[in-house]
Amino acid sequence: MRVLSFRLKFILASLALCLVFWAAWRSHPAHVLAPFARPATPLAASAEPVYNSRFVSSQLDDFVHSSSVTALPGGDLMAVWFAGSREGAADVQIRTARFDANTTEWGAEHVLATRESTRDGTGRYIRKLGNPVIALAPDQRLWMFYVSVSVGGWATSAINVMVSEDLGRNWSAPRQLITSPFFNVSTLVRAAPVFHADGSIGLPVYHELMGKFSEYLYLSADGAVIDKFRISRGKHSLQPTIVPLDERRAVAMLRYAGDTHHRVLASRTDDAGQTWSEPYPLEPANPNSSLAAVGTADNGLLVALNDLRDGRFKLSLYGTDADLNDWRNVIELDQSPDPLGQPFAPEAYKAIIGAGFRASSGARRLPLEQRFLSNLDYRVCKPRGCDFEYEYPYFSRGQDGVYHLVYSWNNTFIKHVSFNEAWLAERL
Repeated sequence: MRVLSFRLKFILASLALCLVFWAAWRSHPAHVLAPFARPATPLAASAEPVYNSRFVSSQLDDFVHSSSVTALPGGDLMAVWFAGSREGAADVQIRTARFDANTTEWGAEHVLATRESTRDGTGRYIRKLGNPVIALAPDQRLWMFYVSVSVGGWATSAINVMVSEDLGRNWSAPRQLITSPFFNVSTLVRAAPVFHADGSIGLPVYHELMGKFSEYLYLSADGAVIDKFRISRGKHSLQPTIVPLDERRAVAMLRYAGDTHHRVLASRTDDAGQTWSEPYPLEPANPNSSLAAVGTADNGLLVALNDLRDGRFKLSLYGTDADLNDWRNVIELDQSPDPLGQPFAPEAYKAIIGAGFRASSGARRLPLEQRFLSNLDYRVCKPRGCDFEYEYPYFSRGQDGVYHLVYSWNNTFIKHVSFNEAWLAERL
């Protein structure tokens, strides 16, 4: 009886403490969000259509996933992703590589964060890492947000942040964002942050514990959590990607994780992210898979997604207007030769994927072809055959007007596709 009484008191005390934290969290004064930052004026762009593809990563044994990219001054790029023996493994690291605009090649990859470095920076036990997001702020600081888990699965994640003052040469120690009064769990990031005119940061985040819903996390210019605003509710929307349309209006596109629509969801704000409309389904199909969107020069949007009801064997690029009514297919970025995504026998698969590898390898990666093909049996092939998979796109647009898209290419490489306005106009 004494043991029971102690447990009951502990539970009641814990609940009381949670209520105190929740009340304090909710009692903060309302914040009026600054307008969205105006995009920089594009530099003079090439009149010739340009479309290129290159592999970013170079390791041949790792599972690679969830990449992001940002344009740097002068035309260079920096990308980040996670890599390890498998998703959620203890050996997963956050990796990075830099694109040299002069050589048009991606350099060697380097480790940017590990479980150990995250533990040392945050003072917390870290079980696994994932979903790194990188972006260059208008003040030329580089921000990198990524997910870590201490206990349980992805639903109990927290978000960590690192900052670079010198365009990625040196980084601050990781620190953890406090996004919830309840043990600071179940906040994940996947899409690019949005910058406001006063330097504050809007970070699209989502939750997976006791529901699946999206939020807009509002940070100060130095990355301190100021507030958060609900984009969606319930159990069916994840991984919002946000595109500002002007200083106050923006559209959020959400990954749908339910059984009703099998389509992308959209929500809108007219007050720079403080309130959002009820999400509604859009035209393109989507099989509960991540998507990416970016604004265009004519105030439209480009959207990369798996436009399928099931599977991730085709990644498509669409253009649409700001009202999200007129959808036009721009290009199939990558797809399985089988229209139903059926697996291939190993030898046939190697011939097809080998051609794909050569098309995007570039001079630095081309010598890896034979080693890459020899590893396929244990990396991507199963007893029933070998599948194609293209997923988790992420968009960025440079000041020169060039669009950059990275995504997971068969979980073996991070692939980078770039194109300019002239190419886009030709396709549309």
